[in-house]
Amino acid sequence: MPTGDVLTTRALNRATLSRQLLLARERMSAYDAVEHLAGLQAQSPSPPYFALWTRLTGFQPDELAQLLLDRRVVRIVTMRGTVHLLTARDALDWRPLTQPVMDSDLRGNTLHSPNWHDLDFAAVAAYARELLAEQPRSAKALGEALAERWPGRAPSSLTQVARNLLPLVQIPPRGLWGKSGQPTYAPLDDWVGEPVPANPSPEDFVLRYLRAFGPASVQDVQAWCGLTRLGEVADRLRPRLRSFRNEAGRELFDLPDAPRPDPDTPAPVRFLGGFDQNLLSFADRTRILSDEYRKRIFTKNGLIPQVVLADGFVCGRWRIGRDKGIATLTVEPFEKISKKDIRALEKEGAEMLRFAEPAAKGHDFRIDW
Repeated sequence: MPTGDVLTTRALNRATLSRQLLLARERMSAYDAVEHLAGLQAQSPSPPYFALWTRLTGFQPDELAQLLLDRRVVRIVTMRGTVHLLTARDALDWRPLTQPVMDSDLRGNTLHSPNWHDLDFAAVAAYARELLAEQPRSAKALGEALAERWPGRAPSSLTQVARNLLPLVQIPPRGLWGKSGQPTYAPLDDWVGEPVPANPSPEDFVLRYLRAFGPASVQDVQAWCGLTRLGEVADRLRPRLRSFRNEAGRELFDLPDAPRPDPDTPAPVRFLGGFDQNLLSFADRTRILSDEYRKRIFTKNGLIPQVVLADGFVCGRWRIGRDKGIATLTVEPFEKISKKDIRALEKEGAEMLRFAEPAAKGHDFRIDW
């Protein structure tokens, strides 16, 4: 049995909400928030904007869009093999650390593996690098150009090889608020003007996770990034960390001076965007999402809906609909919500609609019991 103080589920909830800027909105730049939060989930363009709106005072979409245009933040496949929005510095450091996740896809991707039989992956990656050094290319255009060199192979499968073996960013207009566009790739080092380091620190990687999500177990860190055998890294860091236990007895690690608020600290209602990292960055999600509600959130289609927090925990989901110029925010609760929290949701929802739908003729709020 590991040593250390026991942290209740509620204590873990408040600690994580504090790290994730969900106990109170912060006066922080969008760039500093992306860095502080260890990146943002970005499988689709809009969730990072909602993530920052619900965490920062006075956030406006143009601030994040300009960071993308200035190449200070980038959209790139990293943790778990999914697209994240990261600062350029973190992307440079973390993309090589997560390469084993991409290598695993090359070994086990059932969709593309028939097209990969006897394919020289290194040669495909090298030629893709040449093509992208000439100019950024969409996934379709890159695949078609590669297929000219390797006829008979599906272009999408060849693009997948390049995506797995090269650090590629999705360049604007992809990811800009209110803009559309298919993923168009450029090499990370070319795009940000700095080389990808050869030996980034896995210890710093784990410390950054704990700063943003801790206290957490080794299994939690591995769930966040998709890597394995991080217990070895945690053991090397042990002299610099503080050890706790959760109520099930599992050992948790944390930075000694990181905030761990009183479990009774009030937590405001919050609207989290789709694919919010708090739902995807733990092996044990019960600190924010009950096992019962997890079944309603994680469905076979792989899409993670927009959810509502009340008292710090997921209590429902939300959506915005548009009809005849009226934007309606609908909350679908999973449980009974107090009148106080309903009033708070109405107030927060009104501000959300002004942010998300400023040009709508009118705004409406509904609860779909």
